[in-house]
Amino acid sequence: MEVLYKNDQRYLDIFLTPLKECQNYRPKFGHSTTEGYDLEQFLKLYQSDPFYKWIGLDSPYMFAAHKAAGGMTSIYRQIGIGCERLLRAVLVDSLGYQNNDQAFWSYKTKTKAGKDKTLYLDGFINLTKISYPAVRANVENWMKEFSKQHNIRRRQFEGIVFEIRQGYKSKDSKRQNADIDNATVAYANNLIPVFAIFSSQIDDDIVLRYTNNKCGILIGNLSENPYVSLYAFCKEILNYDLALFFERNTESIRQSIQSILKELLSV
Repeated sequence: MEVLYKNDQRYLDIFLTPLKECQNYRPKFGHSTTEGYDLEQFLKLYQSDPFYKWIGLDSPYMFAAHKAAGGMTSIYRQIGIGCERLLRAVLVDSLGYQNNDQAFWSYKTKTKAGKDKTLYLDGFINLTKISYPAVRANVENWMKEFSKQHNIRRRQFEGIVFEIRQGYKSKDSKRQNADIDNATVAYANNLIPVFAIFSSQIDDDIVLRYTNNKCGILIGNLSENPYVSLYAFCKEILNYDLALFFERNTESIRQSIQSILKELLSV
């Protein structure tokens, strides 16, 4: 039991540390050079604006609304960072990598100005660097079956690259185009591009577009299919039960989130 849970505290810290950024969130009200306004500063700012004062926006409730709205965006962003770091740590431990850098994949491209630019993807399974034979065999079999399911006829793949998200409901076409560009480069390097989504919140149109472009989509549901569920993939392919980790530590995580939400929703 102790061996099974040996990484729990480290994984918890990795996941929760980014969320601490939300505890001190203060709205900036369009002033990019400031660290944000507290209630007193907000009231002074809005009371100095004749129009806002006339119509009653110089109110603590308005401040609370701004703090909650911006804070929600911040929470989702920081959860996303926590998910990325957590899954990368699982990859390092489960694959037997020597360091965290081995769990990244990058490639060089050109900007419009002709300058070199390096783009990094969130996670990387390099078949040649896997230390554990059983896990290597799992990954090889997964890639072969993935190729069959997506009707991909080509030479043997050398690994998997991941874009890691907490959820994906954005309709941002620029972001989607960048994702497809990354996938194209991954395939050119003999790697399978996979989107790892911790929640089940992903837009159906995005799933359709990415699967049509031969991208893998692993979402956070409790299916036992490792080609559909991120948690099944971790359990069946990486030999680490990520869902069970969250179940074991749900109280600690929920308490942290609830504390942040109460702070954000307070005046």
